[in-house]
Amino acid sequence: MSLEEFLLNLHFDIDKASVPNWEVDWEDAPLPYKLYRGLPEVPFSLEVPLSLERQESPAKPNLSKIGHFLWYVYGLNQVSQSVFPMDATAKTAKLVQSYRRFVPSGGALYPNELYVYLKIEDLPVGMYHYDVAHHRLLLLREGNFDSYIGRALGNRCEISACFGTVFVSTMFWKNYFKYNNFSYRLQGLDAGVLIGQLLEVAKRFGFATGVYFQFLDRAINHLVGLSEQEESVYAVIPLSVEPTRWSTNGSKIDVTAAELCQELTAIQPHHYVRSKRIKEYPIVTKLNEASMLDSTQAFRLFEAKESIDSDDEAETLPHMNRLSYDLRSVCLERFSPDMDFVLGRVSKLQLTTLLQESTASFSYRNDLDGADWKNEPRVSLYGCLYNVEGIPNGAYYYDRLAHALRQVHLGDFRLQLQSGMSLDNVNLLQVPLCLHVAGDRESFRKALGYRGYRIQQMEAGMLVQRLLLTASALGMGGHPLLGFDANLSDQIYKMEPHGKTSLIQIPIGPYRQRPWLKGSLHS
Repeated sequence: MSLEEFLLNLHFDIDKASVPNWEVDWEDAPLPYKLYRGLPEVPFSLEVPLSLERQESPAKPNLSKIGHFLWYVYGLNQVSQSVFPMDATAKTAKLVQSYRRFVPSGGALYPNELYVYLKIEDLPVGMYHYDVAHHRLLLLREGNFDSYIGRALGNRCEISACFGTVFVSTMFWKNYFKYNNFSYRLQGLDAGVLIGQLLEVAKRFGFATGVYFQFLDRAINHLVGLSEQEESVYAVIPLSVEPTRWSTNGSKIDVTAAELCQELTAIQPHHYVRSKRIKEYPIVTKLNEASMLDSTQAFRLFEAKESIDSDDEAETLPHMNRLSYDLRSVCLERFSPDMDFVLGRVSKLQLTTLLQESTASFSYRNDLDGADWKNEPRVSLYGCLYNVEGIPNGAYYYDRLAHALRQVHLGDFRLQLQSGMSLDNVNLLQVPLCLHVAGDRESFRKALGYRGYRIQQMEAGMLVQRLLLTASALGMGGHPLLGFDANLSDQIYKMEPHGKTSLIQIPIGPYRQRPWLKGSLHS
């Protein structure tokens, strides 16, 4: 199977992309976090702020602030126990315990890891791993790597003016063991959700950020000490509180990954994953290799497409003030209802706030848009609405520029969407808002090659996180789903003539509380 065919099947016919007769070995499951051994430790204070209203911007963050920042981005914050009946007639039930973070993850497997290059007081300058399990930093490589990282980014960011740089990686086995080849799609989405959370937390701490999707992969992996057969960096995010040059032009001098790798001695720090029988995942490593950039001459800007010009009837939405909420409280209240949705009437103002706030907060500096990083986003929103005050039931496209709902079809599409789900884990008849994040049908591979697919999944995940946060702030729950028929939803929204496809489905609405025990990991 070619890589092109695999990605097509991964989206439109997952059975053809999956490994046949796959059995999940739960007894040999990996840990949801990476544990290094024998590295210098830098513990963080366990006293974290219990509110994330916008804080006063520090002149330069100290170790304590970095600890608070990383914890709110990816730290463990709750332990929960849920009870699930084994079947409808069973007298006993299964107890499931999980450790929750501020971001959702497919199957709560958290395939991503965070690495941080830091230059702050009271800490040796160098590369660190954020040890989620122990809320601490582990020193991987000491030294100043401003020039190295800057050149790996094509000299498109003034790294010397940044106090830190975050590297978001993916460990392939951490969710491949359960989802086999389908994990490749999940990994990009999970990375995007994490990036979305990081950018929102950074705003509260007063940090300026930029997301670099294009970099010299092998040089960055070499710096961090990663084996590309096991783990690879997906995004690089510099952090700054000083005036910083953010550019997409870079220098005209070609830099290669091979040249940079020769400047640093290789490191192979020992780590523990728990699994004893790690299976091979050849298609994932092939795609990862095919997505890599070995020269800065391969970096590209993405030519934005014009927004949909439609004569469809439009429902103009009222302009609302930006939503203000405490990010910590909203993250703690965020809930992914399964069978817990309860059909309730959604007001037009709630829907308007959800759409406006989610898309407004999505705007971010990146290395694809050129100088104008506030271009029209490459991902957009569609929705099948039911029981929304003042809006007829139907399928709509959200025109962000006009701040209007463009009518595609009128009617109730809940049963149709339910028939397209691979699992009956959500009752869509109880859901008033079933949103779909859409993107380019070709994953902009013509411009960015196979790397374009994973960038698209990350951007979809970034928008999903904004939707979940806004829904939570409005007292609603959202449950991201990939087990849906993309062909079906594309037909409902008439996407194909516009070169678009549905990337992920998110039912959103009121819900009832689930019978579970939750314990906070902070007081």
